[in-house]
Amino acid sequence: MKIHFDEQADALYLRLDDSPILDSEEVRPGIVLEFNAAREVVGVEILGVSARVSTADLKEMRFKIA
Repeated sequence: MKIHFDEQADALYLRLDDSPILDSEEVRPGIVLEFNAAREVVGVEILGVSARVSTADLKEMRFKIA
């Protein structure tokens, strides 16, 4: 998994695997899912991140693995 935060675009991108993206769908305002040929989600783009999370929190992301 790869995570990229573009501060200028105010967007966070999570790439779950390297399979080719064949389709995308905005499922909520500012939330875009990207799908491969099997209709599996392989990417998630969150637009307008600063309205959702503080920049300080993004720079210090933590993950909880259950």
